[in-house]
Amino acid sequence: MGHTNNSSRVFPPAAQRAQAQRGSAKALERRVAEGFPDRVTPELAKFIAEQDTAFLATATADGAPYVQHRGGPKGFIKIIDEKTLGFADYRGNRQYLTLANLSENDRAFLFLLDPARRQRIKFWGRARVVENEPQLVQRLFDDGYKARPERAILFTIEAWDVNCSSHIVTRFTEAEIGEAFAAVQAKIAELERENARLRAAVAGQTAAPPE
Repeated sequence: MGHTNNSSRVFPPAAQRAQAQRGSAKALERRVAEGFPDRVTPELAKFIAEQDTAFLATATADGAPYVQHRGGPKGFIKIIDEKTLGFADYRGNRQYLTLANLSENDRAFLFLLDPARRQRIKFWGRARVVENEPQLVQRLFDDGYKARPERAILFTIEAWDVNCSSHIVTRFTEAEIGEAFAAVQAKIAELERENARLRAAVAGQTAAPPE
C-alpha cells in the first residue's frame, strides 16, 4: 500500500535533518523506510464519507502559502478512484486564490479534522481544477444542497497519514447534537409510556373489589 519513494514527500530532507538534530529520527526511522499509504482504504473511505469540512492548502509559484476552508454536506468529498478525491467548487467565491495557485503550482495539501471522533488525516498530493465538464461536476454535487456548483477540483493522493489525537478538543455539530438529543427524547417517551402503563395497572388493582 505504501511506497518508500514517497517518504521524502512527507518528510523532505530539511525535515529529516530537523528530526535528526532534535532526536526524533530514530523513532521515525521505520516510517521512513516503509513509506506512507497512497491509496484509499475502506477505513479511509468511511472516514471521508463522514466529513463535512476540510482545509485545502496551495501555494503560488514562488511558494507563498494559502489555506482555504472547504465545506458542504457530509461526504461532499467524493472518491473518484483509489488515488483520486474530488469535490465541487461552488459559486460565491470570487477571490479565486486557490484556482490561481493551482494554475501555476499543482502541489497541494488536504487536512481533514473530525473533532467529534478526535481524529485528523493529512493528505499530500497534487490538485487540478476541471472546467466545463458538467457530468463530472454533477457527479461531485449533492442534490438538494443549497449551493450552485461551477467546476470541479480533483486531488491526486501521493501520501496520507493519520495524526495523533493530542490537543483535539471534542466538538459536535448541530446535527450530531440533534441526533443525540432525539435518542434521549425517544428514551424519555418510552419511559413515560411504561410509567403510565404501571400507574394504570396499579390503579386497576386498587379499584378492583375484594373477593
